[in-house]
Amino acid sequence: MKFYKDHYDVIVMGGALAGLSSALMLADKRLDILVLEQHNLPGGVATSFVRGGMEMEATLHEMMSIGPKGHRLKVGKFFDDMGVDIDWLPVPEAYHASLPGLEVTLHPGMERFAHEVDAAVPGTYDKVLALLNLCHTVMESVNVLSVTPMSKPKMLLKHEQFVKTAGYSAQEVIDTFDLPKEAVDLLSPYWIYVGNKLSDLPFTIYAFLMGDYVGYGSFVPHKFSHEMSLKMAERAEALGVQIEYRQRVEKILVKDGKVTGVRTARGDEIHADYVISSAYPNKVYTSMIEPLSEVPLGAIKMVNGRTIGLTAFSVNLLLDATSEELGIHDYSVFYGSTMDTDHIFENYNGLGPYEYVTCICLNLANPDCTPKGMCSYSITVLPRPEGWYNVTMDNYDETRRRIAGEMIDMMSAKNGVNLRDHIQEIVIETPMTVNRYTGAWNGCIYGYSHNMKDHVVARLQTIEKDKFIQGLEFAGAHGISGDGMGPQVTNGRKAAKNILDDLMAKEAAKK
Repeated sequence: MKFYKDHYDVIVMGGALAGLSSALMLADKRLDILVLEQHNLPGGVATSFVRGGMEMEATLHEMMSIGPKGHRLKVGKFFDDMGVDIDWLPVPEAYHASLPGLEVTLHPGMERFAHEVDAAVPGTYDKVLALLNLCHTVMESVNVLSVTPMSKPKMLLKHEQFVKTAGYSAQEVIDTFDLPKEAVDLLSPYWIYVGNKLSDLPFTIYAFLMGDYVGYGSFVPHKFSHEMSLKMAERAEALGVQIEYRQRVEKILVKDGKVTGVRTARGDEIHADYVISSAYPNKVYTSMIEPLSEVPLGAIKMVNGRTIGLTAFSVNLLLDATSEELGIHDYSVFYGSTMDTDHIFENYNGLGPYEYVTCICLNLANPDCTPKGMCSYSITVLPRPEGWYNVTMDNYDETRRRIAGEMIDMMSAKNGVNLRDHIQEIVIETPMTVNRYTGAWNGCIYGYSHNMKDHVVARLQTIEKDKFIQGLEFAGAHGISGDGMGPQVTNGRKAAKNILDDLMAKEAAKK
């Protein structure tokens, strides 16, 4: 009996959130799908690991676009519609900002959030609420326009605020509200979730982030981020998707400008009409297309013209005391010596000491995530890949241990407890970890940077021109919606929709 069929409608390279979202959506339309995953489990970075006999979350801080039962947002609704039943737990606050002169916990809900900023910086309520309402309006427009192409007159008529702000940075729009610096600082911490300084971050991206997280709050899966990928894979197989693990794709086969299939590392040639790649276009267009003569010059120009986003350095700790005993009172804390995002962005170009970190105590959203009397605590920075280019095999261990130690000592001083005395287990994740485990280009978890020269609004306008090989789609952090686990689901759905639209067009042409 043959391991693979002679032909599939679609081959999905990668069984992480984006690839599995594509597979679910296509299988729901009765297409014949094969998912090839290089690891022995699905999920990519949406995973967990076991240390000392205890499971620990690997990456997820919080999920956006979920919403509570009965009031789902787009990602939560997709999971429900696809029959992927996940036990979502609400995150108790938006974040705690621990910045010079500020110790403020902020909660979801536009009015509540604005009141809390006003309590810390009196006289700012009306302006903060107006900014948040603008963010909500732009977010709603993005949700509509991402699935409903509209002519320019209709866009101007129905999405005026989206159009008016699309050409401006987050900093430029925020500045028009004439808020005190302390209030702006309190409105800025989420920049880390999109990985670009406010002066170069499109307001559209900032607005979507704030509209979603502040407007509706965030959630985490009860059984860690791996619950999402495992249940997605289980549901996909129930819908008829063939998922094969330990199968790495080495080549994407192309003839006369059209995909014909893939070749795996073990030599299997598998044929299909479409291929969805989780590998970055940088890797695909420089080394995975066979023959390379099928790669158009435009594809090389495109990847050379894009800027790779941030990577990750995270210290995951299992501590032998409760969060209360350790002086940890908030689920999510942004802590640093400054909220000047231009300065932080430059600081992230090196190898530390890093001046701005985000900390998560998972127990404060998911009390069952550790045995009683213990807590899960992570300290994370999102450095730029360039700073890690000169790290070698000889200095890698010393570098990662030094940086991890600096981050642990930083938060020990902040919390007033020596965290080193309470470490039961420690796992250090570096850009090299990400690259080795996922194959992500330069260890990047953030795809292509959304900046004022290249971001989602501009990419939507050139989306057809960026399709260089017929039948080849991309789904992952490098997709059009950018980084984050919620957007990965959206990126996977977008790749699937492109295929379904193409199939409909071909059917229409036959009639």
